Amino acid sequence: MSDSPTRVHAPDFPPGLDWFNVAAPLSLTSLRGKVVLLDFWTYGCINCLHIIPDLRRLEEKYRAELVVVGVHSAKFTNERNAENLRRIIVRYDLDHPVVNDVRFEIWKSYGARAWPTQVLIDPEGYVVGTASGEGNGDAFDQAIAAVIRVFDEQRKIDRTPLAMSPERERVTMGTLAFPGKVLVDEASDRLVVADSNHHRVLVATLDGRVTDVIGDGAVGWIDDAFERARFYRPQGLALRGDALFIADTENHLVRVADLRARTVATVAGTGRQGRWGDHGGDVHETPLSSPWDLALGRALLFVAMAGVHQVWMIDLERGLALPYAGSGREARVDGPAEEAAFAQPSGLAIDGQTMYVADSESNIIRAISLPPDNRVLTLAGGDLFEFGDKDAAGDDARLQHPLGVAWAAGALFIADTYNHKIKRLDPATRRVTTFAGTGEPGLADGPARSARFYEPGGITATSTSLYVADTNNHAVRRVRIADGSVETVTMTLKP
Repeated sequence: MSDSPTRVHAPDFPPGLDWFNVAAPLSLTSLRGKVVLLDFWTYGCINCLHIIPDLRRLEEKYRAELVVVGVHSAKFTNERNAENLRRIIVRYDLDHPVVNDVRFEIWKSYGARAWPTQVLIDPEGYVVGTASGEGNGDAFDQAIAAVIRVFDEQRKIDRTPLAMSPERERVTMGTLAFPGKVLVDEASDRLVVADSNHHRVLVATLDGRVTDVIGDGAVGWIDDAFERARFYRPQGLALRGDALFIADTENHLVRVADLRARTVATVAGTGRQGRWGDHGGDVHETPLSSPWDLALGRALLFVAMAGVHQVWMIDLERGLALPYAGSGREARVDGPAEEAAFAQPSGLAIDGQTMYVADSESNIIRAISLPPDNRVLTLAGGDLFEFGDKDAAGDDARLQHPLGVAWAAGALFIADTYNHKIKRLDPATRRVTTFAGTGEPGLADGPARSARFYEPGGITATSTSLYVADTNNHAVRRVRIADGSVETVTMTLKP
């Protein structure tokens, strides 16, 4: 964290912006007497999500003296929408005030250059220090403690609680809460749903009748019987026989559920977030970083390691977790697997000798030729800041933060998350076409051209249908491959 070399007065918030979690818009004048920590973020950014635990620890430790203000300066067009932002605030349990800096006014006034960036402001309204990126929690802890000590001696600390108005009271969920990923196994009539914000996994029939619940619904890391096991926002799923592999994303683990014995065990990870540059090793000694999706290939379990912009592999026979593709640099770079670069890979699908990757922050779809070739090729889409909604071939196509891919009927289907669509990619021609969804967020069944989704995050397939984790609708949708028509799967829990 860099200290401010001179006393710089913090610019106040402009009027007319949408505020969340508070009863009324805030100003720095109204926050005199409080230590203020501004957090500049954008909600699709994995690095921004990684610092939420640090912010939460600081908020709890300095509950009376500190006010964290999330300044949401969105990268993507979809993220600027107030209702979409409200849902992400609920999804990630953000309790502090958040302002929608939709025109980047606050961002520019503070000279922010990257997501995430934090700015510390003292009780008199002056900038104390700034930092960008992850891993600054301890430095801010020390700085906040020092500021409080100095201003307490001057009797200038105001410990009056803010008037809050939590957004969670305005968002209704049901059987599912922000489901992230979904998996089907047609042969066993299984539909598996990562019920992410209920911190559990549901096993159901293909028509939605829930036959088992994995996890007690509380946040934690507990290996035990299904009724006592605990997860933290699970995402990706992969199935081999009765072994269900689960990307336990916010625990930074990969778990396995034995569907016959009804027990959960840890496959890989230490529970600590891995960092860029980790070289891998023993599965129980190697930290992982936000594993977002899984795919099985022979004896290897591939992991979309969103947090370090790589694809990893877990050798299930030898007990090793190793980087497979991606240097860790956040970029669009094709070539040999170890030299290629990804930007928050979040979805995986395997067809024979090819693995497909939804590379979300680069807004592209990649193909990796599996061993022994091990080369990365971009099939379609733009780049880090080249996104949109355009049906076309190859680099001319535009996607917006796609999170999921599935192989079916000789094509790759894409959960084009921020465009609220399902798209189809022909790998031979590299042409992308809209398959279902209008592009407007909502929940509407029916013909492909009139159906609506709301930030779909996961997609899987049987021989006749796609199943979609329609995240912001708290629903699973079924899409007919024959014509793209959509219906909602009713998830029914056992009495």
